[in-house]
Amino acid sequence: MLGLKLPTDPRWVNIVEKNIEEILTDHAFCEQKAASTAISFIVTYPEYSDLVTEMTALAREEMAHFKMVHDRILERGLQLGRDRRDDYVVKLMTFFPKGGSRLTNLIHRLLYAALIEARSCERFRLLSENLEDKELAEFYRSLMVSEANHYTMFLNFARKYGDRKEVDQKWQNLLAFEAEIMKDLGTSETIHG
Repeated sequence: MLGLKLPTDPRWVNIVEKNIEEILTDHAFCEQKAASTAISFIVTYPEYSDLVTEMTALAREEMAHFKMVHDRILERGLQLGRDRRDDYVVKLMTFFPKGGSRLTNLIHRLLYAALIEARSCERFRLLSENLEDKELAEFYRSLMVSEANHYTMFLNFARKYGDRKEVDQKWQNLLAFEAEIMKDLGTSETIHG
């Protein structure tokens, strides 16, 4: 369903289990960044009323997810660590050339967001199926559904605003690029790393 060209090696979960505090901190900041992205769409593209409506709901949902992750951190007697650079996202965002029309930039941003959500969904599925901590596994199962919905929402907006054939070609090219990035990742206890 997600169309990812390179699945995460399931052994990534073994790395995560060795440092749950690290994955929870990274996950919390991923949720915060997702909320910020939604707000950025509102600020940058206010003329797209349907997008603004969906991004308003998404920002609230992502901050609710942030709170849920933070609550789990506190329940475990841990504390939220510092935010760190997400090398996956930094590398991914180099794919499309800078510049171009306002509409082209919107479509590129929507495709990036769709792919980040798709990869998060895939990672959450792995965690839900393989974590020994059953409470945390169930938590990731519930979030997996949200991520899948976000992925399709962003992709559908890109297809709605752009030429479908062109958008689908860009999507396939971005998926291939992301697969190359993923070859060097999967060795750290981060959502995308």
